[in-house]
Amino acid sequence: MRSVMSNKWVISLYVLPALILILLLIYIPIVLTGYYGLMDWNGIGKMKFIGLENYIELTKDTKFWQSAWHSLLLGLFSTLSLVGYLILSLILASKIKGANFLRKIYLIPMLLSSVAIGQLWAKIFDPTNGMLNRLLVLVGVENPPLWLADSKIVLFALFLPIVWQFAGFYIIIFYAALKNVPEELIEAAKIDGATPIQIAYKIKVPLIAGVIKVMVILAIVGSLKYFDLIFVLTGGGPNGASEVMASYMYTEAFSKYNFGYGSAIGFGLLIICLVATWLIQKLLNTKDVDY
Repeated sequence: MRSVMSNKWVISLYVLPALILILLLIYIPIVLTGYYGLMDWNGIGKMKFIGLENYIELTKDTKFWQSAWHSLLLGLFSTLSLVGYLILSLILASKIKGANFLRKIYLIPMLLSSVAIGQLWAKIFDPTNGMLNRLLVLVGVENPPLWLADSKIVLFALFLPIVWQFAGFYIIIFYAALKNVPEELIEAAKIDGATPIQIAYKIKVPLIAGVIKVMVILAIVGSLKYFDLIFVLTGGGPNGASEVMASYMYTEAFSKYNFGYGSAIGFGLLIICLVATWLIQKLLNTKDVDY
């Protein structure tokens, strides 16, 4: 068996199906997206080669850069929310009563589709009958905000359902990483007189630094390509105040039937995500801790 598994041809045979799937589902669509960005095409008729015109126009498109800024803001908000997720995970991993029940509660949003979550929060944000504005009126706010209709606050309002939707995912990952921290280290720190906060800050968090780095990458890159919930709640409005790169790409490709320019936007989104991932890896140059 060892001789068979050490054979390069056998190994290649096992790896080949996965490589074919990756090629078909990831790399070929990326190449085709970049290729379509070189075309003037409505998605149905004949394609016309126009070279780099779409990409040059993209660099001058203020709407694209505005949508990129909105996506970056969502990425920053999501990164900051990781602090809250980590704190909750530290509390849940501290053997408090009801921890199992709370973990199940946090996982509930993950069971719902983005469309269902969007419809739910649309009711919550409703300016007349929404639960949020009714609560504000009860505490004395005379003119509660129009959450999804005010261009100044719509992006911040959208962040609330996004945080709620992904809380369970990040908390369960942090919780699993914290449970792998050796109990002997924690007990030794307690004997030395360390407080729970010191144990969390100086022992637990450094030991899961690699996991935190991965979560930061997922939060930022996920926010850069976020689409579905924003599309359901605002469609990028009002007046583009909540437009993100993915929704702008959808508008150009499927609403205006400008598939060439939409493909250029998609390829630009890919480049920005790759650059963001590279920068995060450089800034958070963490090493795995052996214990």
